[in-house]
Amino acid sequence: MKKNLNILTIIAIVFSMSSCAMHSGLTSNMNNSSTDVVLQGNNYKVISKVKGEATGRAILGFGGSFKPLVENARSNMLESADLVGKPRAVINETVEINDKFYLFCRKKTVTVSGYIIEFTK
Repeated sequence: MKKNLNILTIIAIVFSMSSCAMHSGLTSNMNNSSTDVVLQGNNYKVISKVKGEATGRAILGFGGSFKPLVENARSNMLESADLVGKPRAVINETVEINDKFYLFCRKKTVTVSGYIIEFTK
């Protein structure tokens, strides 16, 4: 009897420590506004890669707001890009969503990344 109880305890611990996760990348352009910029061979240079993250958590379905995560991640990215007052832009923006499910918890992380370019001409 004690052996069965030990096995059940081990199985319960293994299941409670495991998680499920989903990961997706949003590759379509979901912006409603657009700006046309001509990127020719010699009119810009790539400065660096920049990214921003935002995370939401919920326990038993309570807490955490998942709706503004993309907006918050994009805002964090743009703050670190240092664009104000400079002839720079962020190109090739990518949105990645990582959604993890634990026994009673959910953790959703959104990462927005892109490349900073600076116009030279």
